[in-house]
Amino acid sequence: MIETWRLPPSPRTITAIEAHAAGEPLRVIVDGMPAIPGDTMLAKRRHAREHMDHLRTGLMWEPRGHADMYGAVITDPVTPDGDLGVLFLHNEGFSTMCGHGVIALTTVVLETGIVVKSEGDPEIRIDTPAGRVTSKARIENGRIASVTFRNVPSFAFLLDRQIEVPGLGTIRFDIAFGGAFYAFVGAADAGLTLDGNHFRELIDAGKRVKRAVAASVDVEHPDGTDLGFLYGTIFVGEAGNPSRHSRNVCVFADGEVDRSPTGTGVSARAALLSARGELGHGETITVESILGTCFDVRVVGTTRAGSHAAVIPEVTGSAHITGESRWVFDPRDPLREGFILR
Repeated sequence: MIETWRLPPSPRTITAIEAHAAGEPLRVIVDGMPAIPGDTMLAKRRHAREHMDHLRTGLMWEPRGHADMYGAVITDPVTPDGDLGVLFLHNEGFSTMCGHGVIALTTVVLETGIVVKSEGDPEIRIDTPAGRVTSKARIENGRIASVTFRNVPSFAFLLDRQIEVPGLGTIRFDIAFGGAFYAFVGAADAGLTLDGNHFRELIDAGKRVKRAVAASVDVEHPDGTDLGFLYGTIFVGEAGNPSRHSRNVCVFADGEVDRSPTGTGVSARAALLSARGELGHGETITVESILGTCFDVRVVGTTRAGSHAAVIPEVTGSAHITGESRWVFDPRDPLREGFILR
């Protein structure tokens, strides 16, 4: 039966490479998506949001995905020296940047030959809606052992604020940008435990904090309104392994929990620590995820983002390819555009 089965005919068949970085999934869509016009990645993101959202929901939501699925669409670059462009997608929409996504995407395009580089430790120039991100793969025995990416300028936006959060009481928070804006909250202050056994409590608290902060703070990015929104909440606590710096658990989009330490999140965290004088230039810290998987982050430069003092973070992690998939969008299927249960 399996040997004679053929993929059913469909007006749209989409092919993807499946991967994960530190446990967080990335579905890299490599064929079957319509062309995405736009002279900038932000313009491409706007077009995708306005005209292709049914494909996002069909690929991220059930029955092809799940509430915590994450994806990437490879596009043409928008810069003369860019190797590729990328739009990241999740349960709520299209992101502006994604660190675990850059690590997994770099692994996918190099190991599958989508991008061919001849140098020993190849470098990929990636155009994202948040700006240029450069990644470099470290090769061991012919395979990619890790990926380091140099992120966009990251900065502390607000420090040491307090807000009343329904169900949690008065909470102290910071806001920082590392490719997206996050509200940072001490897990102990919110009475939370940062492990998988408390997954549901973390989702609930993360959404409560995000709603409260977003309603009271106008988040602005100097490069425009498309970047000026609160993406999620990151709870910070002690690492499970005392040799590591700390643990991050990120609740983003519509209650997604990042299985990785969050590449943009550790970048924003580096900006906060630098602003407080707690992370020196070139100093590396290791940050855990809810699973205990890790990313390393260090500050390799300083710059400005509008009126904000900013840092240039480098993040290192590893990714693994888990398979290849082909998805059909059968017009007879009433659930072809997906559904989500949270």
